[in-house]
Amino acid sequence: MARRTGRRPGNPDTREAILDAARAAFAERGFDAASIRAIAAAAGVDPALVHHYFGSKDQLFLAAMQAPVDPRELIPKVLAGDRDGLGERLVRMFLGVWDSPAGTAGVALLRSAVSNEWTARLLREFLTTQVLRRVLDHLDVAPAEVPLRGSLVASQLIGLAMMRHVIRLEPIASASPETLAATVGPTVQRYLTGDLSR
Repeated sequence: MARRTGRRPGNPDTREAILDAARAAFAERGFDAASIRAIAAAAGVDPALVHHYFGSKDQLFLAAMQAPVDPRELIPKVLAGDRDGLGERLVRMFLGVWDSPAGTAGVALLRSAVSNEWTARLLREFLTTQVLRRVLDHLDVAPAEVPLRGSLVASQLIGLAMMRHVIRLEPIASASPETLAATVGPTVQRYLTGDLSR
């Protein structure tokens, strides 16, 4: 009998154990403090196996979150262009994801985060480390202002998603993405780059 060649298929139980350990670590410690080594230990596997299944820590986090999109692919498009249009581009990109079929997972996550602290922590880490940090790191703002600016932007984006997709408040629920980008974008722009003292 000829021996089969190629990579051996992965064990789905091992993959799920890694994801369970990752979700717990990211929720308890946050993205920055959670290490691949600690996640592997909690899952009872070698760290190399975590890299084998998921590649990088960012990719593991996206898999643990069941994120429908990878912000690393979208944020460069938001950052391209003039600084004054950043707020509108960010709102447009955000709505492009949430209004698409991929947004269904985001709506489910948002609904769960309202009543489940563990899910809320994961959503908070996702917004902070995968979206807002990637945008704010490219702006010339004082490091001490980054947390406040990021939180203010998140309040607008998550509030918009909540009103549009969960509460379905009209006319926000049926407004065009262009209308919302034009009306909400300037507020997001102020939170990103404007004077927060007034």
